[in-house]
Parts: sequence; structure tokens; C-alpha cells
Amino acid sequence: MEQISPIQALLQQRTLLQLEYYTEKEAFRKLTEQMGMQRKVKRGDAWFPLQVGKSFYNSLNQTAIEVFRTSDQDIEHNFEFGRPVMFFMVKKMGKNENQGNTALQQPENASDANHKVQNSNLKGQSIKYFSFTGTVSYVDGDRMVVTVPDSAPLLELQQSTDPIGVQLSFDETSYKLMFEALDRVMKAKNNRLAYLRDLFYSHQKAGRFSFEPMKFPWLNPTQERAVNEVLWAKDVAIVHGPPGTGKTTTLVEAINETLMRESQVLVCAQSNMAVDWISEKLVDRGINVLRIGNPTRVNDKMLGFTYERRFESHADYPQLWAIRKAIRELRKNRKKGSENYHQKMDRLKSRAAEIELRINAELFGEARVIACTLVGSAHHLLEGMKFGTLFIDEAAQALEAACWIPMKRASRVILAGDHCQLPPTVKSIAALRAGLGKTLMERIAENKPEVVTLLKIQYRMNDEIMRFSSDWFYGGKVESAPQIKYRSVLDYDHPITWIDTSNEENQITIEGEDAPEDSASTSSSVSAANQNSDLNFKEQFVGESFGRINKAEAELTLLTLAEYFTKIGKQRVLEERIDVGIISPYRAQVQYLKKLIKKYEFFKPYRRLISVNTVDGFQGQERDVILISLVRSNDEGQIGFLKDLRRMNVAMTRARMKLIILSNKDTMTKHPFYKKLWEYVEAINNYE
Repeated sequence: MEQISPIQALLQQRTLLQLEYYTEKEAFRKLTEQMGMQRKVKRGDAWFPLQVGKSFYNSLNQTAIEVFRTSDQDIEHNFEFGRPVMFFMVKKMGKNENQGNTALQQPENASDANHKVQNSNLKGQSIKYFSFTGTVSYVDGDRMVVTVPDSAPLLELQQSTDPIGVQLSFDETSYKLMFEALDRVMKAKNNRLAYLRDLFYSHQKAGRFSFEPMKFPWLNPTQERAVNEVLWAKDVAIVHGPPGTGKTTTLVEAINETLMRESQVLVCAQSNMAVDWISEKLVDRGINVLRIGNPTRVNDKMLGFTYERRFESHADYPQLWAIRKAIRELRKNRKKGSENYHQKMDRLKSRAAEIELRINAELFGEARVIACTLVGSAHHLLEGMKFGTLFIDEAAQALEAACWIPMKRASRVILAGDHCQLPPTVKSIAALRAGLGKTLMERIAENKPEVVTLLKIQYRMNDEIMRFSSDWFYGGKVESAPQIKYRSVLDYDHPITWIDTSNEENQITIEGEDAPEDSASTSSSVSAANQNSDLNFKEQFVGESFGRINKAEAELTLLTLAEYFTKIGKQRVLEERIDVGIISPYRAQVQYLKKLIKKYEFFKPYRRLISVNTVDGFQGQERDVILISLVRSNDEGQIGFLKDLRRMNVAMTRARMKLIILSNKDTMTKHPFYKKLWEYVEAINNYE
């Protein structure tokens, strides 16, 4: 097959990205117009009703307003730094509801002027959207700060007698930046960006420096080699880090060594959470990090290296704040026909700009690492900045177009990640099938395998948990470190178990003093599932947003965990802080499991030790014990997106010492991967 040119390939990427843009925009339109309020809240896409707090000017001189979530506080939400949001009020429908307030309007593409709320709790009411879009500045628990345009009607928000809410808006900015990046790369001529483009899309050998390898006794051989490959790379290097192999440790070492040769580097990742993680590890290493944007976890340590906190902590900031205040007061009290207004305003603005430039020069001059998301690298604060090296962490989760955004600033790029774990999110099936999900990291690894270093020693899992993943995804090349190879919670316990829900007799009975008081009734409700049409081991479809649910399997999952806790003993679980993750691919199952954990008194002492989330929510995390509820149970062997085996790879490899899979074997083993996994687990458990 004839290889297409880089420009043709990038044009195809742009076409597919356009398709994804329209798909996501249409999904947002449906979310806004057709989805009931309660459903938006349950999805984590809206807070309603809000308590609206104070407004203020932040250190970037932007108008900001704080809001508080007053209900459904147990639901995990999707609000984070940089996400665009829309405010709305819920009004009673009446004759004159369309007249009056010009600050309110329907969002773009709304189908009718009176958007009726589909939640039965809000019957006879309509949603009215405010005419501005805000941006999340940061979220701390149930408090969120949103920056808004100066023209935003804040008093109407703060003094409204109608309930106020906020929901996520469509993110035009990210797409705009990705389209601009692709256009810039395609147009590049006779410069470094053009060279990297042509290199990445060809089999041309990447450039290398030549010097003796450095020794790092605290790293294992493949980690040491990866750091040296980064140092030798003139153009590009890839650190391929399977689960538990110390990718972050290796990357931090590579960044630290690069800083021995360069004054400053740019470190990016697709998500805010990934930027937080690598930034925190670099700070722990004693490296001066300047984080553009706010962290997902708000605490003093994380905030301490953010640009905003550093800016307002600078000695000259009080002076700048006073001048900005004077500018606002001058504008507010301007007298018509005042001759010296413009003169005063120009003088104050000039002085403010001078101080701001001085503070920024110091902050960016002191920082050794500038850290931000891929989209955040287009921030105006970085305008004109160039770096010798760009590091992109979790590169296997980023669309190719997003990786090109920061590339204009760098001479060479180091990619780190694992394309056998979670892929980029692509909502358009057509775009996904046509190749939009193929990452830049995958493309370069295919064209230039010599620039890839696979980390081969894992430090997380019992060897029997790790072995199947290593064989299936990594060609059997990943091995376990001796110190964790046989780690376990209980002696003589099988590290990996598969509980088959297709067995109609499947039942767990918990006995002993630690048993839950209601275990017998709960156990019988599960074991009698086949007689109870409301509680059987068949999946139920509950809507496009939430996917599927299998209530009996959820009950069985918690009974299995209760039995395991009982075997270990309550005192030991609490003293040793044995932590547990319950993973399900489906949001509906996750929410139902959380509800059950709250319902059963047995789990009350353990609740801080138990996390329940989707596969995506557990990326990068690990627990002593992992239970996976796969949900799918049907006669046709339909398993939907569980055919994307990378998700299962992530789920299985979160476990340190014990992995328990719950699912219908007959449904799942119609797929060759799950058939092989079942046989693997059976062989382990039948081995004497």
C-alpha cells in the first residue's frame, strides 16, 4: 500500500476531527434540550440548585463568582479547571415568561424558546439560560469558582428568587486550538515544526547524540536505559510504561537530568489530573515547577506551585492590586467630559502592565518546569516562549491534534504512556473507525520502534495478577520485581478469582461475628434472583448516558467483599488500612454500588477504605484488593465496548494483592480474550 504524505495524513486527521466536533456538539445539544435536570445532575454534568456566593477579581484581574452545590453532593461531577459552563435559572411557566430579562436566553441551537424541564420534580417550570459562558477556575469539594465576562449580570445571579443552576457547556476552545495546531503543522515550511512533522510520518531515522550512558543505581536496567534514550534523543523518544513499571519515576529522572543540560522544560499531559501527578512528583524531587492552571485536588501543597498562587504571593502584588482597584474606581466614577480621564487611565494601565510584566518575568525566570495541559500550552502567558524539550505524559490518551498544540514551542519531544491502556475519548464511531483514535505516540512507535523503550519490571501486582496482562498485551516481556512477586492479603489465597454469575446456585453466606446483620436476607435475595424478575443476573439497559446495570451482580459484588473482609478480620483491615477498589465499566452500575455501600451497615467502618468508580476513574491508581463487576449478561454474547480490551487491562492491573472478577462466564467467554482469561484463572485456581 502506497504511503500517503504527511500533509495528506494531517488533512485526514482534520476531517476526522471535524466529524468528532459535530458529533460532540450534537450530543451537547441533546443534553441541553432533551435531558431532564435530574439526569444531568446524576451524570455529574450539572449542579442544581446552587447557592450563589460572593463575586471578586482574581489575581489575573478576571471577574469571578463562587457557587456552592446544595444537593446530590455524593455524586462525582465532571467540573474541573478550564471547563466552560453555563448558568441557568428555573422559572415557573406563565403567560409573560418570554418578556423582560434580556440577560437570559436559550443556548445555541435550542429547539424552542421555552425549554421545558423533563424532570417530573420540575413540572410546570422552564429553564432559562444566561447569555454568557463562564470558565471553571477551580473546584474544592462542593465549592466552585467560575470566571465570567465583566459584563455578566452577577447581581441577577446573586439576588435571584428563582433557583439557579450551572451545567457544563460545549468546549469550543479545545477544538479551535486543535484545528489551529493542525493547520499550523500543515503550513510549516523550513522550520523545526516542519522537520518534526515529516520525521514522525516517515521511516526516516530520528537523530541521536552520542555519549557514554549514565548510571542511575536507584533505577532498574530498563528505567536506566529509558532515561539515557531520552538524553540521547535529538528529535524524539518514547517511554512505554506498562502498569506498575514506574513510568512516572523514570520520567521525573529524565526531566531532572534534562534540566542539567537545559534551563527550562515544558511538561504537558492530556488531563489536569495527570499534570497534577507529574507536577507533584517533580516538586517532591526539589524541582521548581510553575503550574499553569489550577489543580483538580485543592490543597496547600498543590496550590503552592500554581501560577495564580505564586503571582498573588509576590511582594509586588499588593501594589498591583491597588492600581487595578484604582482603575476600576476611575472607570466607575468617570465624569462626562472629564479632560484628564484618559490621561489618568493610561498612566495607571501603563504602571499596572509594568508591574505585571516584572512579576511574570520573575516567576517564569525562576521556574525550571512549566507544567500545563496540552490545551493549556496555548495560554497567553506562554506567548513567544520556546523550549529545548517538551515532555508529554499520558501521551497514549491524547488525540494527535492535541499533541501538536505545544509542539510549536519545542525542538524535541519526549512521549510517555501506554497505548495498551485507556485510549483517547472519541465519541464519533465513524471517526474512530477511520483512525481518529490512533495517537501520535502509536504512529511514531510504528514508524520508529528504535526510539521506544519498554519498561519491563513492575512493582505493583502479585505475579499471577500481572502475568495474563503481560502475556496478552506486552508479549510476555513484563516481569515482577522479586519483592512483590508473591504479595498477598491472606496466606494460601488465590490472587485472582472469577465468580461466574451464570451459575444459578451462586450464593454467598457470611458467618461469624463480623458478618453483617442483614447478610442472610441480602444473600438470599441474590441467590433467589432467578425467581425474582426485579433482581436477576441479567443486564438492564438504563439509557445512553448511564449504559447498563446488573443489580444482582452488584449485590453479589458487595457480598463477596463482605465475605473477604470477614476472612481477613475487621481489626486487621482497619489497622493495616487494606484498601479496596470496586470497578465497573458502566456508570449506572457504579452509582448503584455506591448506593448499596451506603445502605449496608456492615460497610460503615470500611467506607473510607472503599472506592467505587468506572475504569476511567481508576486510571493511574492502585488498591490492595480490586473487584470488577463487568455487568454484561445476555444469551447473545453481546459485550459492547468491553471489546476494547485496553479498558480491561487497566481494570485488572489496579490490584496489588487480590483481583476478583464478577460476570456471566457464558456471555463473556464468547470473546476470545475473555475465554483465554477464564482459562487462565481456572488453571491458577485448580493448580495444586
